Amino acid sequence: MTINKYIKTQCGIEKYEELKNKKGFFSKVRFYWFILIASIRDLFFNGN
Repeated sequence: MTINKYIKTQCGIEKYEELKNKKGFFSKVRFYWFILIASIRDLFFNGN
């Protein structure tokens, strides 16, 4: 599974990489929350 299928904007992919590398409970919660919201927001974005 590639995240680029769900998060299509460049800034979203950069933020995903930043959050993925952070440690700690709240960092992981924020990471999963970001994936959920970014995926829903970019669902209708075609990437052009």
